[in-house]
Order: sequence, then structure tokens, then C-alpha cells
Amino acid sequence: MNRWPPTTTLALQARGLNADLGGRPVLHGIDLALPAGRWTSIVGPNGAGKSTLLRALADLLPHQGTVELQGRRLADWPARERGQRLAWLGQSEHAADDLLVWDVAMLGRLPHRGWLAAPDARDHAAVEQALRCTQAWDWRHRSLGQLSGGERQRVLLARALAVQAPVLLMDEPLANLDPPHQADWLTTVRTLVRLGHTVISVLHEVSMALQADDVVVMAAGRVLHHGAAAQPETQRCLERVFDHRLAIHALQGQWVALPVLTPFESHLRDPHAD
Repeated sequence: MNRWPPTTTLALQARGLNADLGGRPVLHGIDLALPAGRWTSIVGPNGAGKSTLLRALADLLPHQGTVELQGRRLADWPARERGQRLAWLGQSEHAADDLLVWDVAMLGRLPHRGWLAAPDARDHAAVEQALRCTQAWDWRHRSLGQLSGGERQRVLLARALAVQAPVLLMDEPLANLDPPHQADWLTTVRTLVRLGHTVISVLHEVSMALQADDVVVMAAGRVLHHGAAAQPETQRCLERVFDHRLAIHALQGQWVALPVLTPFESHLRDPHAD
């Protein structure tokens, strides 16, 4: 059931979404309405189908059912227009090591340019803004092969930001980022939402996911719950889906997920005990 009022503007909506990977069903009849102008995090245990759902929402893998972007079927959008409205940052994406950071970020502007057209002033401004936002501006003349994993991830984020799309999908965007740059990512997301953008992220970091406006909880290819991160029902569902191996607490005005430790003796035996 749609938890949003009929007047709510939706960024993405899925109806009866099914998907297979290698002949194995992964998503099972998912209905999901994601409101515009909010940050939604998708969370669940390994194998829940989180990344598959995100890729299906981006139309990056075959699926059954329908997905609508801003009220229009994804399949009905011309490729260029869809690329202007929906930006993607995938998990463990690769780019050629010899590409310059500036050129990688400029790839995000392709949907805005005509065939073989050179970048214009707006493209340059968008790329500079994205590189400065991710603190990658100083590397703009360096090649990707000269960067660490975390630095590369920030450049790929800059490429997604350079699209300036109203809807941004990110799969594990915090991979390889140290805590300070995770905090910078959080600031960037909140700024985007404040400006009216929609962000949908798959995160393993449950405490970071709880900073979102809304949380989608998944398990075994199904949505178990979709609600505000601050709602007790959302938090209890998160604890259940992780077998109560985490507990959610309020800490300095934020929600955090802390691990629940099991007795050490239940996992390891003293070899000299017998």
C-alpha cells in the first residue's frame, strides 16, 4: 500500500517489480513509491536484493513490472532526457586509469550536450562545482591511476553530481571513503535534498542510513517496511531484519545503530578446556 498522500510528487515508482540474476529470482513483486525531494536509504542484510532493486529502478538490468520516473514510464523517456533527470553512481565502478579526473567528471555532462558537441560554459561550471564539492578539484589534471580507492570514489561521485539531475541513485557510495569524507558525503546529500533533489542510496552503514529522511528495509528480495527513519516501527524492523544483532539508540540528537555482542564463549572454545 502506498504510504504517501495522493497529492505527493513521486520521483520513482515501481509496480510489480521482479528481476532475476543468472536465472535465479532476486526481486519478488516489489511495489515502491519514492517521494521527490527526500533522501531514501535502502537497507537490509547481504543478499536482500538492495543493489538489484536500485539497478532495476535505474533500468540497468532486465526486469518485469513497471518503473516510472517523475510519473512517466522509464521506457517512454528518450535516452538523453532520461540521462538528464536520473544520475547513477554504481558500486565498485571502473574507469580507465589513464583518464584525467577532469575528463571523468565531464562524462556526467554528456546527456546535456549534442552529438560530438564540445563542452560549453555551463558544462565547465557544473564540473568545477562537482569537483570542488567532492574535494577533488586539486586533482583535476591527474589521472585516475594516480589516485587511491577513496580518491577515485570521490571523482566518480563528482561525475554523478555533474549531471545535476533531479534524481540521484547511489549504490554503496561510501565504499573506500574514510570517516571525514563520509561526513562530507552526508553534507552533500543533505544539501542536494534541501535544493529539491531526490537521493536514493543503498548503504551498508546502518547508522549513516538512519540519517536519511526515509528507510526502505529489505530481506529476501522483498520490501518489509518503508517509513521515516525516526519512526519506532522503522527502527524495530531494522533490528529484526538483522536478527537483533544491532540496537538503535539516540545519541547527541542522531540515531545510531550499535552492534549487540554475543557471548564470546558461544563462538570459540578454549582448546585446553578438555
